Amino acid sequence: MTGRRQWFALALATVTRFTGAILMGTALAVIVEARASAFAAGLVGTAYYAGLMLWSPFWGAIADITGRRRAVLLLTGAGGVAAVVPLVAVDSVAVAIGSRGVYAAFLAGFAPVALSIASHHGGTDGRGRSIGIFNSARSGGSAVGYVAVGAALEYVAPVAIYWAVAAVTAVSTVALLLVADPTPTPEQSPSLGAVLAETRRRLLPAPDERGHLRRNGLAWLYVAVALRNVAVLGIMAVVAPYLIRVIGVAELAMGALLAFNHGSQVGFMYALGVVADRTGRKPLVVAGMGGSAAFALLVAGLTLVPPGVSRLVLGAATFVVLGASFSAMTIGGLAFISDVAPDGRESELMGIRETAKGLGGVVGPTVVGGVATLASYETAFAAASLLGVLATAIVAWGLVETYDTVSTPLTVDP
Repeated sequence: MTGRRQWFALALATVTRFTGAILMGTALAVIVEARASAFAAGLVGTAYYAGLMLWSPFWGAIADITGRRRAVLLLTGAGGVAAVVPLVAVDSVAVAIGSRGVYAAFLAGFAPVALSIASHHGGTDGRGRSIGIFNSARSGGSAVGYVAVGAALEYVAPVAIYWAVAAVTAVSTVALLLVADPTPTPEQSPSLGAVLAETRRRLLPAPDERGHLRRNGLAWLYVAVALRNVAVLGIMAVVAPYLIRVIGVAELAMGALLAFNHGSQVGFMYALGVVADRTGRKPLVVAGMGGSAAFALLVAGLTLVPPGVSRLVLGAATFVVLGASFSAMTIGGLAFISDVAPDGRESELMGIRETAKGLGGVVGPTVVGGVATLASYETAFAAASLLGVLATAIVAWGLVETYDTVSTPLTVDP
């Protein structure tokens, strides 16, 4: 991928893909919680992250094996549009949960494959910067989604929101037609049987094929990501109805508060991408995990502040903390994975990270939503912070720095 046109096309595809994802997920959380309960809203999040967990490794492996990364991106984009159709036809809680899961199964093919394209473009010395640019676009799209969903929930019917999700997902897919793929392509096109066999081997590797998972403590990174996401993704699955019904803000204000998370990430992602290439990967990962624990405590404590401007200011600051911590964890973690990945397996390892994230997302929303239903939102969020503390301890102890900040990545086999 070369030139501004290529970066613009990839950025447009990324912005619109995640605008659609946030617009759909946040709207469904609020609608389902109002019709049923916080637990039901949590199930919407669980369906989403189950889709990511089950399908991310598959799409990443297919992209690496065939070398047809753009084709994978186009296929998953078209599938995302189709996944919204049931919601337009039948607007019910059960259909909302199912449609969200199917949408996620196709969205799962976007991040690991597009990231491998962006990462390859940056090379070793500029990998952090390239990943930062990609994730800034991703965060910008999410921020747009939050602002849009706040206004949409206040002024339009749910079916109009669903049509908007389909439309922006379609725009993302069309933009991908302009993206050229610079990543290595196999000399020969494998047969369907070979593709299926290799995919199965990658998703379920034999014990002697898992050594790369132990390089520089890579497996511990996946464990920490899963734990952190049980906490944070559990909170985020139900935070929109929490802000509206407990904190007492209007739908439009809710969207604006949530946008501080991803809006701040736009700047943090780029800046921390440069930091990752200067100071190394591990410090960012550790700081990101610790900041996630702090976020959980801050959001639980919002009810302790008197209603009014001070509560809104603290709410905005809380989501900026989340934006900074997520950016640090993401930039450091993705650059770490790129450093240790064997040739031809980067998309696969990016996909495993998405699986770890998905595992946390499967467990977190149901658990946090369940505790919020049985006890209170504040209790659920405070308890979740303990998992963030544990994740911080794991990466501080288990990761070995991969980058010497001067020349080349440093990989240490077990």
